[in-house]
Amino acid sequence: AEVTREQLYLQLHAELPYDSAVETEQYKERDDGSVEIHQQILVARTSQRAIVLGKGGARIKEIGARARTELSTLMERKVHLYLHVKVKENWDEDRGVYRDMGLDWVE
Repeated sequence: AEVTREQLYLQLHAELPYDSAVETEQYKERDDGSVEIHQQILVARTSQRAIVLGKGGARIKEIGARARTELSTLMERKVHLYLHVKVKENWDEDRGVYRDMGLDWVE
């Protein structure tokens, strides 16, 4: 999730505030040795979803391509990366999101 989150911020730093998160929903090793990863990008508003997707999906494709390349290099194998953008209002108040990212909730 960190690699995808990094690409998200590198691509959208001026347009999207730090009001997004990336959750890995599924990680599966395939019989051919490659890895299949499904990740969900959480944003707080519909307008942010449109920014992440870009015109005709161009922005999300670029984010995915760059993250996939970096992951393949790090893992030394082919990576099949599937990204989905979901609007989840107040995601930043959900303890589960932070737990899934490996962070502790601090009151």
